[in-house]
Amino acid sequence: MTARILVAGIGNIFLGDDGFGSEVVRNVAISHDDSGVRVVDYGIRGMHLAYDLLDNWDTLVLVDAVPSRGSPGTLHVFQAECDFQAECDGDDDAPGLDAHGMDPATVFASLRALGGILPYTVVVGCEAGSVEEGIGLTEPVAGAVHRAARAVEEIVAALQAPPHGRSADPCAWAFPVR
Repeated sequence: MTARILVAGIGNIFLGDDGFGSEVVRNVAISHDDSGVRVVDYGIRGMHLAYDLLDNWDTLVLVDAVPSRGSPGTLHVFQAECDFQAECDGDDDAPGLDAHGMDPATVFASLRALGGILPYTVVVGCEAGSVEEGIGLTEPVAGAVHRAARAVEEIVAALQAPPHGRSADPCAWAFPVR
């Protein structure tokens, strides 16, 4: 049986580099004939993503801008883990549902509130240069779009049929950052 993989580009295209995820999924070359893989630009529709995750996906590949560590345009691939104990434990102080919010922790809390379980999640993130109001990516982040799209394609291919000699865990892989 083929793994069911949801590739979700997220972010606000009106906040500069925050639109990275949306731009990457528009550039991912994955066949629309593959019923086991769905590529979606969710933008800021967090509740839509939470509801779609109720459909029992095996893997979520989340594409998003991440806070800069001083190197805008640098790609990071990692497994998502819940850093917010309230969201993991279902604590009553967890953030409320926001139909137009796209903070991943809030989406994951919404999924849990709906009775869903977060699938294995890989994040393809790019360090943002600017998330000020304005349309368009900064030069270093725009330069990372093609590399990120190729990384997503490699991750999906490996999750569908892990190649010999390479870890099946995409978080252990090295991707070129420049």
